[in-house]
Amino acid sequence: MPYAYERSPMRLRPGFTVPARELSYVTGPAVPLPDPGRLVHLQFRRFAGCPVCNLHLRSVVARHAEIEAAGVREVVVFHSPAEELAEHVADLPFAVVADPGKRLYAEFGAESAVRALLDPRAWATIVRAVVRSLREIARGRERGPAARPHGGRFGLPADFLIDPDGRVVACRYGEHVYDQWPVEEVLALAAAWRSQADEGVRGRRPGGGAR
Repeated sequence: MPYAYERSPMRLRPGFTVPARELSYVTGPAVPLPDPGRLVHLQFRRFAGCPVCNLHLRSVVARHAEIEAAGVREVVVFHSPAEELAEHVADLPFAVVADPGKRLYAEFGAESAVRALLDPRAWATIVRAVVRSLREIARGRERGPAARPHGGRFGLPADFLIDPDGRVVACRYGEHVYDQWPVEEVLALAAAWRSQADEGVRGRRPGGGAR
């Protein structure tokens, strides 16, 4: 099966409604998408043990309490098999989904391309991520990736914020391997959505007036 495709036939846009389903969680129960009680930040990463993915996800772990307090559920997708991925993500406080066939990647338009690693904007981060991972592996805190990762090395990140009705509130398709939403942007998008939702509720109340 070819994995290094250059361009997906479809990219989602804000306003698109995602069909409801449950996603298999690598180390826990199934995860509903959409989540009826909160926003979902669905992010597509690369392979198990990916140094750049680990660097980003550690920033998410550090602020996970803030993300949950903002009413956001993190769901992270990798294109590694579940049994391989489980060895790398057991300590993460959010849902991790294995998609070795890249079905979700195709559905959401998440791409693979050589520019993931060849874009000069990513080089400094790649070096930093590899140095960090080598240090953590030497200390026994992380496991190294497979020599030939399932699904290849050229995955591009993609981020989606999905509301409880399944609508895509916002999305971002990365241009290189470290081009994703930082935590601050996820929190800002969630706050903006919440403000608009509150405005809509106030506008529908009797006596609230037309808006």
